[in-house]
Amino acid sequence: MNRRKLGQEYEEVVAQVLTKHGYQIIERNFRGRRGEIDLIAMEMGILVFIEVKYRSSTAVGMPEEAVDQRKQKTICRMADEYRRRHPEYDKYPIRFDVAAILGNRLKVYKNAFEYQWSKR
Repeated sequence: MNRRKLGQEYEEVVAQVLTKHGYQIIERNFRGRRGEIDLIAMEMGILVFIEVKYRSSTAVGMPEEAVDQRKQKTICRMADEYRRRHPEYDKYPIRFDVAAILGNRLKVYKNAFEYQWSKR
């Protein structure tokens, strides 16, 4: 199975779990000029941008470690782009979560990192 298809399957699993825990998924795989955000949801009046990372083992590190500083900045820029395209969500506070899957175990890190603004 190719990586994109596998990624979509894990994103679907995460979306189902989050929905059961009160998230309302409003967009999947939002693509813009500078990248992509896996899932966008509302939870308790907060607009949440969710990065999904999967690893079958820890051979190359934990999945959450893949959301490094560079990736965080990309996600923040994409969140800005999403809010520009969807001004109806501009009034909501935002949060960045990471859904880390290791094998068949899922851990969601709420507020995994803070918003990072960049001129780039």
